[in-house]
Amino acid sequence: MKFRIKNRHFILFALLLLIVLRFSRLSEIAVLFYSFIRSLFDRHVDTLSALNFSLTDNFFSLIFLTVLVVFLFFGKRGKPVLDKAADFTSIVIIVLFIFFIFAPFAATTEPDFQNNIGVTKLLPPFSEVKMIHPVYSNYATDLYSVESRLLNDNSIYIDSIRKAENGYYYFQKGIKTRAEINKIEFKDGLPLMGRRIFILGTDEYGRDVFSRLVYGTRISMIVGLGAVIVSFLLGISFGFLSGYSGWFIDTVLNRFTDMFLSIPVIFLIILILTFFGNSIFTIIFILGFSGWMSLFKIVRSEVISIKQKDFFIAASRIGLSNRKLLTREILPVIIAPVIVNLIFQYGNVILAEAALSYLGLGTGLNYPSWGAMIEAGQEYLSQAWWMIFFPGLTLVLTLFTANNLGRELNLYYNPGISE
Repeated sequence: MKFRIKNRHFILFALLLLIVLRFSRLSEIAVLFYSFIRSLFDRHVDTLSALNFSLTDNFFSLIFLTVLVVFLFFGKRGKPVLDKAADFTSIVIIVLFIFFIFAPFAATTEPDFQNNIGVTKLLPPFSEVKMIHPVYSNYATDLYSVESRLLNDNSIYIDSIRKAENGYYYFQKGIKTRAEINKIEFKDGLPLMGRRIFILGTDEYGRDVFSRLVYGTRISMIVGLGAVIVSFLLGISFGFLSGYSGWFIDTVLNRFTDMFLSIPVIFLIILILTFFGNSIFTIIFILGFSGWMSLFKIVRSEVISIKQKDFFIAASRIGLSNRKLLTREILPVIIAPVIVNLIFQYGNVILAEAALSYLGLGTGLNYPSWGAMIEAGQEYLSQAWWMIFFPGLTLVLTLFTANNLGRELNLYYNPGISE
């Protein structure tokens, strides 16, 4: 009998691997979370001021990690999907999901973290650097000092360290610097040394490429999901209104849709970005607004066909509102083509967001993006091929997975269609 791993087992394996590799960080965050909850019960409300987005992100990731592991072991919901044999599509989706939810634990550093650029910039994949640790306060119970240890690591990256008569000196690319004895940690009379491995190398600013890829996954998935929701609401609403009303409203909405289809989307996007800027919410709205037309066509044609059916005529005659006619009578019937369309739309939105970021019109400098990483990497193609290769590969795999998932769902809902 041929053994095939199930989706449930692969998720558990990935989560357990994450826990093993990041156990020290998980334990520190767990202790910190306990200290924070205890301080709230002691009514030390001022500790809330120490919480920033990064610490909150770590807290919720830890909670969700615990809940998900318990659910996978004991939960029964979602069994048909979880017990299905894992294939390439499901594996990529699971990895992207883990990067999205558990980015603080999956990534090795903050995405914009840079330190000692002379030592860390343009390092190839699997490069290892030495570092000496600064002295920290009791981070297990101090919310204020944990940020410097976990989120803003002040460790000093070095090439080597040597003992001298009056202390220690460390070297960074040939530059000699005296180590302040009272500012670095010692163990057994020697400076406490550490090592950091950059799995996918570093960029021109010494930032970890893998960490930026992980957090870039969040941006792509958030923009994709938000834009798909906007497209869904617009396409469903206009499609139902056009197909159900007919006559003048149908003609106006059809011409309105054809007008948008005739305009190159990139010009429309650039025009709107010129007026409203390139924040993440603007990008979500623009990409959603530019992609509802195909769903409109599908919903309109389906509504025109369904409104002639006896069950729909009976439902309208008993006095159901337009909202209930749409949600109770139309959506259950057309849900299959709608889902397939949205899946393909999701892949198109991710590609569009990467293209905009490549052109400098994406989510701006506040968020890491695959497109921006590719744009930065092209300037260092001869020196640092990894800067453009890994974000490009991630983007291609994500688009392939989205399109493959759309085809699989189309075949599932329409078994008569041949591949």
